[in-house]
Amino acid sequence: MAAITLSASSVTPLGDRVLVKVSASEETTAGGILLPDTAKEKPQVGEITAVGPGKRNEDGSRQAPEVKPGDKVLYSKYAGTDIKLGGDEYVLLSEKDILASLG
Repeated sequence: MAAITLSASSVTPLGDRVLVKVSASEETTAGGILLPDTAKEKPQVGEITAVGPGKRNEDGSRQAPEVKPGDKVLYSKYAGTDIKLGGDEYVLLSEKDILASLG
């Protein structure tokens, strides 16, 4: 099976899904102790890079997403699907898994 190399710009989410670029996790604690990879928590903050067209309503119309590319968001810890594109880590998740938009 051949490997496919994709970039974030070539991925378009469907429905009410969004593609979020994961922010880097903390390397040290507040006291200055270096954390090994196994002790780091999964980040919950990222920047939206792509947004789907929105969720379909019962009448067939689309409900526009509340977020847009460039927004920084806080999302559920175990939500979405982790994807690695071009060396960067992304999460593909449903809009309902976004907890807050960060100013």
